[in-house]
Amino acid sequence: MLLAACTHVPPRNPLAEWVPSPNQDERRPVLVVIHFTDQDSVGQSLDTLRSRNSGGPVSAHYLIGRDGERFQLVSDQRRAWHGGAGRWGTITDINSASIGVELDNDGHSPFPEAQIDSLLVLLEDLSDRLRIPRSQVVGHSDVAPSRKVDPGPLFPWKRLADAGFGVWPAEDSPPPPPGFDPWLALQAVGYSLADPAATVRAFRHRFRASEGSALDAEDLRILYALTRPPVLPATTVPPAEEVD
Repeated sequence: MLLAACTHVPPRNPLAEWVPSPNQDERRPVLVVIHFTDQDSVGQSLDTLRSRNSGGPVSAHYLIGRDGERFQLVSDQRRAWHGGAGRWGTITDINSASIGVELDNDGHSPFPEAQIDSLLVLLEDLSDRLRIPRSQVVGHSDVAPSRKVDPGPLFPWKRLADAGFGVWPAEDSPPPPPGFDPWLALQAVGYSLADPAATVRAFRHRFRASEGSALDAEDLRILYALTRPPVLPATTVPPAEEVD
């Protein structure tokens, strides 16, 4: 009987303290979505993520405190209720396809070094253990630009990119060629165009840490850098051997 009972215990990540939330069901993750809590403390967020907010029951897989302490609320193999309505590329059910990571942040303060260091450790673990592509790390505002702004313009996306997570444009990338379509490029990156102004705002937050709802020349350069075909090295053809 004890062995049978053990088979129903979900796997737990040893990198985080297990604080289970009942708001979950089964799914397979291919994406990591980063949030900020917009609350005052880890304790308050742990309570919310195991109960509900103003919109109803809510949860996330992980919560990382300002000091870097990690908490796991939902098993990686279960579906947490963190993303809501949204889209990323062809993914239209964010909760079923993603791991949700909440960062203890009020939405207006810089993210502490210890917190980002801890996040990078967790991302390395998730990508290795669950085989989530390292490029598939996004913000809540990326998948739901009309509704959400987290993790906001203060989140250090460049630091994540330097560690190999998410995507980032090359600093020396050239401007786009004539005829370049930035809206198709936004879709190619993963963004929805259901609300273009909100999408541009989310894009600006992520790649320029600034506000704005209209594309400019720098936005186009970044989009071209993110979507241009890779430049392959030239192939050297050996000279033909002479025949006597």
